[in-house]
Amino acid sequence: MTPTPVLELADVTFRREGKQIIDGISLTVHAGEHWALLGPNGAGKSTLLGFCGAVTFPTSGTVRVLGEQLGRVDLARLRHSIGHVNPRHPLQYPLTIRQVVLTGITATIDTPMRWTPTADELRRADAMIDTVGLKGKAEDTWPTLSQGERGRTLIARALIAQPRLLLFDEPSTGLDVAAREQLLETIDTLGDTHPEVASVLVTHHLEELPSTTTHALLIADGRTVADGPAIDTVTTDNVSAAFDHPVAVTYHHGRWTARAAHRTGPWAAPTDAELRH
Repeated sequence: MTPTPVLELADVTFRREGKQIIDGISLTVHAGEHWALLGPNGAGKSTLLGFCGAVTFPTSGTVRVLGEQLGRVDLARLRHSIGHVNPRHPLQYPLTIRQVVLTGITATIDTPMRWTPTADELRRADAMIDTVGLKGKAEDTWPTLSQGERGRTLIARALIAQPRLLLFDEPSTGLDVAAREQLLETIDTLGDTHPEVASVLVTHHLEELPSTTTHALLIADGRTVADGPAIDTVTTDNVSAAFDHPVAVTYHHGRWTARAAHRTGPWAAPTDAELRH
């Protein structure tokens, strides 16, 4: 018996003020798979992530999250099983790292009034903080954190609710190279610490793809350009088509890079000799 997919988008469309934002995209994500959602600005990535997070409803088509069809399920209950990592987290108060992580249990931005975490919840929060590489920083406050520390805090916040689906909305936004690599290392460890959790990561920079990425969906103008196993999908031809520009894509030691292609032919990739220089 085939396990129920964690996420299913079936021929979804979305229109806003008469404009077609999404035009017939389908996506199926199974437990343990880690998908990259790639495309240029304005391609419809954020709208698709809204479907995945049970936040936005399609104009037509079907969305099933964790086996539940949008429109036929209690959304508040469903969202407790979805972890969302957004670097634009709108926190208004100087909470500590531990307090921010605990809001993953209550599914709120700030600590709810008259809510006190149990001893077990506090232990879980500290365990998650250690998992993402922030041991000893549980009492550090949000305003004092670097962007990288905030990103890892938000991953811990998402994990504490024991989600089956993790959504990453351009998690490397605003990070320098070192902080980006630390964040990606944290994401990569989730394959070992949370092997059954599925994820969808949105970005338009190939360098921001974790090495644990298993699949990819490339979109442009609200339509699918290519989808499937990442190694076969994130290619020079597909990326060039999605971004409507000749881009040479390389893959080395589990990571992708991209640069403008200037050789003969519209999407020509550099040779191995060129890559060594």
